Amino acid sequence: MDTTEQIQKIHDFSYSKMETDRTGHNFDHIERVVKMATRIANEEKSDKLITLAAAYLHDVADDKLVDDPAKLELEISNFLKSIGLNEKQVEEILFITHNLSFSKTLSDNPPKLTLAGKIVQDADRLDAIGALGITRAVYYGGVYEEVIYDPDIKPRENMTKNEYRNLDNETIINHFYEKLLKLAGMMNTPTAKKIADERQKFMIGFLDEFKAEWNLEK
Repeated sequence: MDTTEQIQKIHDFSYSKMETDRTGHNFDHIERVVKMATRIANEEKSDKLITLAAAYLHDVADDKLVDDPAKLELEISNFLKSIGLNEKQVEEILFITHNLSFSKTLSDNPPKLTLAGKIVQDADRLDAIGALGITRAVYYGGVYEEVIYDPDIKPRENMTKNEYRNLDNETIINHFYEKLLKLAGMMNTPTAKKIADERQKFMIGFLDEFKAEWNLEK
């Protein structure tokens, strides 16, 4: 099986797992991440198979989306081996998918990703900011019945992963300050940094307009 066939198989596997997602992590999101990862990878000259496989699979075993991530990681591993990937390739892909999320940066010793991992991380983070990021943040918050905004609830700082994942202490607008506005400064590659700067400006403008309307200043 050649690389093109393997990537198509991985595409189909990802689609089967993510098509029914209703949290903003569905296959539309996956495809955008893949396209952006492809764009960045062309600039950075990363391994195509590793990069695209990790992009397609990055949310399949995400512990905020599934009840048993270890079970899904084993399923991913067995699937990748069944289509001809070797142990080293599978290990790198799973390391990337297991460690690229923002929550991993909240530990004292965040994992160091490979080049392919940095590219997929950038692509995923770019989809979390700008107009798409705003839409997805509101959509995700609605699914989990978060408060839209409360000026008396201040954004949290210096959170552990468990605190970050505790949605009882979060509002949708605070999520911008707790995570989304930080992402532009966390991009790994020059291509992603340039795109992130523009999307950051859009988010800041949105937040300014939101608060002005909330406070009836307009």
